[in-house]
Amino acid sequence: MRFACAMVLVIGFVLPAKGEDGRGWNFSGSFNGSSNSGGTVTKAEPVVGYSLNNHFQTYGGVPFYFVNMSSTAASATTGIAKGVGNAFTGLRFAVQSDTSNYSSTLELTAPTGDKSKGFSTGRVTADWTNRFSHRFDSFTPFGSAGIANTISDTAFFVRPFTSLGLVGHFEGGASYDISRYVHVSGSAYAVRASGDQTIISKVVKRQSTSSTSPANSARGSADNKNRVFETQSETVVPAEIANDHGVSAWFGVSPRPELDFHAGYSRSVHYDFNTIFFGIGFHLGK
Repeated sequence: MRFACAMVLVIGFVLPAKGEDGRGWNFSGSFNGSSNSGGTVTKAEPVVGYSLNNHFQTYGGVPFYFVNMSSTAASATTGIAKGVGNAFTGLRFAVQSDTSNYSSTLELTAPTGDKSKGFSTGRVTADWTNRFSHRFDSFTPFGSAGIANTISDTAFFVRPFTSLGLVGHFEGGASYDISRYVHVSGSAYAVRASGDQTIISKVVKRQSTSSTSPANSARGSADNKNRVFETQSETVVPAEIANDHGVSAWFGVSPRPELDFHAGYSRSVHYDFNTIFFGIGFHLGK
């Protein structure tokens, strides 16, 4: 009930900004990458969307992964893996004004990716995320909160693993416009898991025999900074190993409204993990 009341207040605050037009098709895409001690994971993601009006949009797409495995991982395997990830579809509700934006997105994925490469859990996943931002001149604080049965990739972290299990995810930060085309941003994030979590690595090759481990044996391997995805191709772990929190900082360049570039640094405190990330994105249409 409290959440519903808060949503009504947010909608009432920003709804008057737009008229009733806005129907039409759009096409967007992104190419994002993350590099750390586990290897380099990049993802190309084309998306086709349709705006029903100024507030509702549906979309769908398929990601393509490219993984360069690092020899520093405990498996001591190197090489390149590539393939299709999980096809996804979503419904987004958004209200906005000149200064405020709110969106609520429900996204579902189908298990079209190759589980043996870590590109899928082999199960349908769902993620419900709510985002809010408010602009104060050149300064824009933002926040998000969501619930899912997987730990999803973000714009600043293409994860070296895929997961299955109930999680809540949160982020809060701010962006500052240095000029019309350049901005700097920073945020803190947290992932809180509930119950056992299945972790499927993208950077450790699956062997001919199963490497799935029960939660109690995973505890031992997780003593190495909790990075079980660097030591086993698939394992089941307790919630405290999947929990994560950290900070990120990045800069972005948008020479045109429909085109943006970004690059930055992310620090996972729980995994003792340093990641350099980069990306390019575009949007055409409504």
